[in-house]
Amino acid sequence: MATEHEERDGVRLSSLDSPLGDGLEVTKRQLVDHLDAFADRLVPLLAGRPLTIKRVRPGADPFIQRDVPKGAPDWVRTVATWSDRARREVHQVLCDDRRTLLWLGNQRAVEFHVPFSRVDDEHPTGLVLDLDPPDGADFDVVVRTAQLCRQALADAGLTAAVKTSGSSGVHVVVPVHGSPAEDVAAATRALAARAERLDPELATTQYVVAERGDRVFVDSTRSGRGTIAAAYSPRVRPGLPVSAPVGWDGLAGVRPGDVTVRTAADRYGDTDPWAASLPEPQLLPADLVAEGHTIPIARVAAMHEGKRRARAKAAASGD
Repeated sequence: MATEHEERDGVRLSSLDSPLGDGLEVTKRQLVDHLDAFADRLVPLLAGRPLTIKRVRPGADPFIQRDVPKGAPDWVRTVATWSDRARREVHQVLCDDRRTLLWLGNQRAVEFHVPFSRVDDEHPTGLVLDLDPPDGADFDVVVRTAQLCRQALADAGLTAAVKTSGSSGVHVVVPVHGSPAEDVAAATRALAARAERLDPELATTQYVVAERGDRVFVDSTRSGRGTIAAAYSPRVRPGLPVSAPVGWDGLAGVRPGDVTVRTAADRYGDTDPWAASLPEPQLLPADLVAEGHTIPIARVAAMHEGKRRARAKAAASGD
């Protein structure tokens, strides 16, 4: 008979049969069981990378946490990093083994976001084009935009794997090697711009939401020093959908909520389709990097444009 308390790999798990969080429609046990079932596939994606998690609590809003939760066991590894938001040094968890993953699950950590760089090497191991559909759009527009990204990559001599974000969009991921973070970020901007040029009525690189219209946003800002939700990570949505690997040939038949913490284990069994779909790390073409360095960083450009408009509005009011 299931009990409220269990121990796995030396980790005491509590309140397993209680609701995980408000409106999520799953129990804490279902989250922990999913993480446990995919520990052999999740841990390699998380290991050695400073972890950002999203946690939930009944009766409270979900929250992002970079600093190690209070009361962490002494065997939980951390690394000191600087937080611009907190304006102080924080200690981020390194999820290098199953018991750390289970302990995080017991802390109601739902989402697992990692940078593309490991703590022992600042060179990114990949880049991502994150595709976000406009509100109310059919997922088909995301699929079509993903194919634009695939074409832009092919034109540059690169290949990628694709997965759902687990939210509403798609991640197009390119394993890379040999380039510093600034060059990887630049190459991602160039790829996004090239995808946009292939069909500017479908895709946009406009960072300001109001200027996107009904186009799919090709977000290049997560590469370089940003983070990505790991494959097989749940997302804080009703039913806890999972960021799910999909093949390019099967992308058209996929929807973001198809795979959840309830269904992932049955769907994938012991297989690891994400590892199987990832191409070998690739060198970024010099012309792609050079083009990207001529493109302003999206959020910085949006910030400057916002300030310019505010000054113009203030000047007009003064007149």
